[in-house]
Amino acid sequence: MSDRICVGVIGGAFGVTGEVRLKSYCAEPTAIADYGPLFTKDGGRSFTVRLTRPVSGGLGARVSGVKTKEEADALRGVELYVDRAKLPKLPDDEFYHSDLIGLEALDTGGVALGRVIAVHNHGAGDILEINGPGRKSSLMLPFTLAVVPTVDLAAGRVIVDLPEGLD
Repeated sequence: MSDRICVGVIGGAFGVTGEVRLKSYCAEPTAIADYGPLFTKDGGRSFTVRLTRPVSGGLGARVSGVKTKEEADALRGVELYVDRAKLPKLPDDEFYHSDLIGLEALDTGGVALGRVIAVHNHGAGDILEINGPGRKSSLMLPFTLAVVPTVDLAAGRVIVDLPEGLD
């Protein structure tokens, strides 16, 4: 498990005065501003965030050190991270995406399927992407109790009940 969790990404400039468009990955999008300084992936920069308004596709925000449209545009695509300790503790049946990535995936018979390489969410629920040696393409599986009945973070694995026709 990582010491930092990605909570959002800067989408570029919003307007001409240095405001940015911010996409929040938090369950409550505005909570992104409550965690204190947010860091770049490498930890080389930190930003304080002040939300200004809802905007199409995210939130308008002011981030420390950004005063111009050009500076805001230069941050397009920068992921924002927070120390894990600042995030709320999750119930036993909920997981941060970063905790799932890298887990070994086994079918219900114990046969290795590969590893979770990504967790996607396009609005209809989480999808686990599983790939590994000998696999021509990734398995894309809904992250539901029916398909993934067991997540064992301590053992570093998920158990997958593959729907018929997938292997």
